[in-house]
Amino acid sequence: MKALVYQGPGEKEWKDVPMPQLANSGDVIVRVDTTTICGTDLHILKGDVPAVTPGRILGHEGVGTVTETGTGVKDFAVGDRVIISCIKSCGHCINCRSGLYSHCLGDEGAAGIGWVFGHLIDGTQAEYVRVPYADNSLHKLPDGVSDVQAVMLSDILPTGFEIGVLAGAVKPGDVVAVIGAGPVGLAAMMTAGLCGAAKVIALDLDKGRLEQARKFGATDAVDSGDADWKDQVFALTDGAGVDVAIEAVGLPATFEMAVDTVRPGGHVANVGVHGKPVELHLDELWIRNITITMGLVNANSTPMLLKLVAAHKIPAEQFATHFFNFDQMLDAYETFANAATTKALKVIISRAG
Repeated sequence: MKALVYQGPGEKEWKDVPMPQLANSGDVIVRVDTTTICGTDLHILKGDVPAVTPGRILGHEGVGTVTETGTGVKDFAVGDRVIISCIKSCGHCINCRSGLYSHCLGDEGAAGIGWVFGHLIDGTQAEYVRVPYADNSLHKLPDGVSDVQAVMLSDILPTGFEIGVLAGAVKPGDVVAVIGAGPVGLAAMMTAGLCGAAKVIALDLDKGRLEQARKFGATDAVDSGDADWKDQVFALTDGAGVDVAIEAVGLPATFEMAVDTVRPGGHVANVGVHGKPVELHLDELWIRNITITMGLVNANSTPMLLKLVAAHKIPAEQFATHFFNFDQMLDAYETFANAATTKALKVIISRAG
């Protein structure tokens, strides 16, 4: 089969590799029908995730069809159409039983790490993928939900909702700032209303993305390149600062923006993947009663979000801006990596025909 293989920092190749095989009784093999690229994949290619070693098939988002099942799989059968969650879950360890799937203690990939696809085991940017702990790591797709909608539930929608909105403790009437109008930031904007946010302020350097943000639930937009960007944010909050600041970029400067705009007693929810240390000014922050959260998505909100997508309450298809087939994988990466020029949000990569 063909797959996108990481060959070291800055290097990748679309090449022939062996077909995946069942390794454990709880595994299934999924024919990948649609996949996409995440900002985390770009971080990997920059060398920001050293646990990813040369030879690894990248990708942790996908929708496909089950082609083979292990003897221990109870809930899925050949022919089932499924979402592949970006997070594994053995379903039995103490962390999984408490809903902390991101730190599943099952030994697939590594004990204590839930994100394994395209990280510690081969991922979904391939024609086929082996899925461990299938009964807990796949979601059946209902009729009426397209591949394009469903692939957004592999990662970005649950990530924006869980690590941004829920971890940020957004409540009815809150003013929320989302710093970074990329796919995950837009996912946070799209789902902030589920918890009753009254105002959602999008901040980004890209005017095109700020325009897009209004389609995803932003009520206001601020160009963070403006000299008075902070004054603009505070003017939208009657001078108090935002109740919740969601950092969705992963840079020291954007984290500082989140801290600078949140009101005393507010929440900073860090969603971005950071490749460099960030300075935390505890000497200034301790007196402001700020809560700072961060983490890896558990994807335990996926079934609920899937119901909302199926009911046309969340227009997940809006994320898709560019479409490719599998043999155009490298073109898809080029388009996604140059989003400032191409205006790409999520690129959709599907089987031809």
